[in-house]
Amino acid sequence: MSKGTHDYRDDPRNAQIKISINGELVPRAEAKVSVFDSGFVLGDGVWEGLRLHDGGLPFLDMHLDRLYEGAKAIDMDIGLTHAQLTERLLQVLRANKMHEHVHIRLMVTRGVKATPHQDPRFVIGPTTVVIVPEYKEPLPETVERGIRLFTVHVRRGPPDVQDPKLNSHSKLNCILACIQATKAGYDEALMLDPHGFVSTCNSTHFFIVRKGEVWTSTGKYCLGGITRANVLRLCREHGIPAFEKDFSLTDVYGSEEAFVTGTFAGLVPVREIDGRVIGTGKRGAMVERLQHLYMNLVKQESAKGPRV
Repeated sequence: MSKGTHDYRDDPRNAQIKISINGELVPRAEAKVSVFDSGFVLGDGVWEGLRLHDGGLPFLDMHLDRLYEGAKAIDMDIGLTHAQLTERLLQVLRANKMHEHVHIRLMVTRGVKATPHQDPRFVIGPTTVVIVPEYKEPLPETVERGIRLFTVHVRRGPPDVQDPKLNSHSKLNCILACIQATKAGYDEALMLDPHGFVSTCNSTHFFIVRKGEVWTSTGKYCLGGITRANVLRLCREHGIPAFEKDFSLTDVYGSEEAFVTGTFAGLVPVREIDGRVIGTGKRGAMVERLQHLYMNLVKQESAKGPRV
């Protein structure tokens, strides 16, 4: 069984990469944070996943805006400006002589605590900023053949419990959803919102195609996905009817196509959900078209921003 959209083949070059920890470049085998770090103690922090494509960082501003918005929401001062954090990203990529086929995990926690306790007032230093760049590509067979989803009992909660719009280190609900789907023999989890409508997946955003229309959830109970937003943008620009709306599993099972989106793999078709074959069980025309449009957009955006 695959590991869903995030499955990849190991690249031996990753054993020798340098990782940025608070601006210091450290060999992978020696990269460590304190056991008193807020992220380790309680998952107190925010993060982003980015791609390096042809020497550029597509949608970097969107990712950093989401990171800083999340940090503000949890009352955490990252301690670096957008420009300083961008330079730190470029620094570690240049040090590793990376140019293409790289996935980057940018993580910021509240910092080291005097004692393991949830109260942020026990923090005794600045934030911890870690950047992990790895040679990592989605499997071509996953992008073409697609994945299988299982609807789990774990729901996407309302914002007054833990706001799903926060890309926080606290992902236990998504992990539990992933475990349930895996135990059921599927690749990833499909999650419902508190009202029983389809929301999102445990690590990607979910779309269906019905009668030439692209549907996704209202977005009320999921992360503000950047690939999701760009797919909706592409639909608008290319005359494809697209809607953010409530819909049920009945709508999903009767759809002609389905797909998920995420920074790592872009657009990935979904061929089966809860034992129901979606459409023909193969990548459909709409998904293939949107995959091509998205890759063209990635190329355009990679050429615009800062480059390594």
